[in-house]
Amino acid sequence: MTAIVLHDLGSRKESRAWFATAARAAAESGDQQLHAWVLAREAMVPLNYGAPRAAASLAEQARRITGTRPTAAATLAAAVAARAYALNHQSEQARQALADADALMERLPEGERSDTWLTYGEQKHHVHLSHAFTTLADTRRANESQQRALELSAPTSTMTRTLLTIDAAACSHHDGGTEQACRRTVDALTGLPGDYRTGLVHRRALDLYEAIPAQHHRERAVRELRDVVAS
Repeated sequence: MTAIVLHDLGSRKESRAWFATAARAAAESGDQQLHAWVLAREAMVPLNYGAPRAAASLAEQARRITGTRPTAAATLAAAVAARAYALNHQSEQARQALADADALMERLPEGERSDTWLTYGEQKHHVHLSHAFTTLADTRRANESQQRALELSAPTSTMTRTLLTIDAAACSHHDGGTEQACRRTVDALTGLPGDYRTGLVHRRALDLYEAIPAQHHRERAVRELRDVVAS
């Protein structure tokens, strides 16, 4: 839990250190599903902070440990692997991992779907799908997952809802609406308390800005996004 909070805050080095301790303890306990879950969660640190190859390696390690049984850890590992492959421009591997994640989700026992730290419910699934499909520029499927994830997210889930909004903005950019994408992201960021504009939310907004071609960087909406991300 400490590692996850540090990840969300953007403290990558500290987060990885805590994950390493958790993974070692989980491996020593003999609980393979817990070990795989920790590795899949650890993979989200390099995934979200610019090292998708390292993320894919960790996620695939988790998938090897979980095996083929439909468990929360196996489903999470497949979804994280899909996101990592998408970010690494390996679209075929990403789509296969997405198909695997969907197949596992369909078979997931009810007890593994509850809303706890170690389970994997529909809301979490669609949050992962949103980012994967957005990265793949499959905007139709990304928008479907964004809408479903928002329906299932509590109004108080500020970070999750903001990340989904930025994903939706990135879809607008993919579809040619770069100005709208920038304005939507600026509105989302400026509507947040200052403490929420750091870490993962900042990284996702920066990813959107960096995806905009340089010839658009002098446009007013793009400059506004740059300034908000830099502030």
